[in-house]
Amino acid sequence: MTMVSDDCLVECKIDDDTDEEDRGGEQINTPPPPPEFASKTPTPAPKPRTPPTAPAAPTPTCHPPTRDPYGINKHLKVEVSDVLAEPAAPRTIDRVWLHSVVGFERARIWTYRCLTLLFAVPFALFCGIFLAILACLHVWILVPCVQLSNTFLPCLRSMCMCAVNIFLIPFCTSIALCCSQIAIHLSNKDWHQIRSKEDV
Repeated sequence: MTMVSDDCLVECKIDDDTDEEDRGGEQINTPPPPPEFASKTPTPAPKPRTPPTAPAAPTPTCHPPTRDPYGINKHLKVEVSDVLAEPAAPRTIDRVWLHSVVGFERARIWTYRCLTLLFAVPFALFCGIFLAILACLHVWILVPCVQLSNTFLPCLRSMCMCAVNIFLIPFCTSIALCCSQIAIHLSNKDWHQIRSKEDV
């Protein structure tokens, strides 16, 4: 009797659901194969089909709000390396450098926090009140004045042009004609007197 090795065997998967549908839902129990034809790893029994479930909604992660969305204070992002830097040749003790960096960071952070604790809320209130006053002046005074001036300026301009054409232009023209008739002549004697005064 010739034995067949397990490497030459081909494993075939049979869909039990199609057989059950073809035979009216009748389930057939097939015996297991003989041990000499069985594969080394038994195939797992097919799992019953389950309806697909909707993917779980991602849990919202709590990110801190961006306090500078437009980047108006990018120049204030100062790190230790922007201020403290030690060259390679003269080096201090590692612990001194470490404590210097930690001291710099702690002093910067806590001084800023203490100052903002004192001044942030009052100055924010002041900025809010100041911007509200500016908005009120802009909405209720500046823009109405500009719109009214744009409405009445053409009339005012025509009145000013009439006044200039009637009164100012004739007066300036007559003054110019009177002054154009004036002529100054200097004799040699007067010229020498002027030069002598300049020399003195």
